[in-house]
Amino acid sequence: MDFEFPNLINQAIPFFVAFVLLEVVLTAWRRIPTYQAKDALSSIAMGLGNVAVGLLSKGLILGAYVIVYQYRFFTLENTWYMWLLLFLGDDLSYYWYHRSAHNIRYFWASHVVHHSSQNYNLATALRQTWTGGITGSFIFYLWLPLLGFNPLAILFMHSISLLYQFWIHTELIDRMPAWFEFIFNTPSHHRVHHSSDAKYLDRNHAGILIIWDRMFGTFQQEEEHPNYGLTANIKSFNPLYIATHEWIAIFKDLRRHPKYFWSYLFGPPGWSHDGSRKTSEQLRAEMQKSE
Repeated sequence: MDFEFPNLINQAIPFFVAFVLLEVVLTAWRRIPTYQAKDALSSIAMGLGNVAVGLLSKGLILGAYVIVYQYRFFTLENTWYMWLLLFLGDDLSYYWYHRSAHNIRYFWASHVVHHSSQNYNLATALRQTWTGGITGSFIFYLWLPLLGFNPLAILFMHSISLLYQFWIHTELIDRMPAWFEFIFNTPSHHRVHHSSDAKYLDRNHAGILIIWDRMFGTFQQEEEHPNYGLTANIKSFNPLYIATHEWIAIFKDLRRHPKYFWSYLFGPPGWSHDGSRKTSEQLRAEMQKSE
């Protein structure tokens, strides 16, 4: 493969730290209560753990892409339109992965890590999964190497998407210009996504382009200020527990209720055979009834 790219995420780490520190100063100056020391340190630890685990998971993902690439339909050369198509394909794939991660408990077990903070700031952007890559999130992108996109180019586009999503984790920016809000994911749109309010649950799954949510019916405008975190918060700052708590809960459910194995593993988060827990749709329905 004749593609060579820098490791954008590793190179960006000093900038991540610098902007987090800047945001700490600015939010303190403007008296925006968005940082909690233990929570921020947990998020940073999760980010560093993600980078460490990435040494293994990126090799696994690249290997999967390379295998599929051997059976490609076309060979797409390094041209400007290849990059445009790859950008659109990668962002669309991210949308469906992200939407699935909110609707399928198996994928939610990894993604829940990113939603486990009750604060919304640039440090929260660093709160990344340790298990997503090794549990198969990459399957949503396998059609890209099959079409003929170079595996290394796909990994590079993953990094660009992740870098873009860093800056939208802030309360310092209210709204961007209307045209930008219509096309792109923004802090306003993503605050909705991180909310634990029933009205906002499972909305705005975009990576870079919010147009996917508008097209597929999952867009929600920010109205009331969101409450952040999970519908049932874990109340822990232990990085190991944050990374694994939902997997532990899944294994307990499977052991106790083997009859409902498929539903507890691949059903929506919050599903329970006896109604003791609620899914996002059930919580939304209850909210609508009470209005």
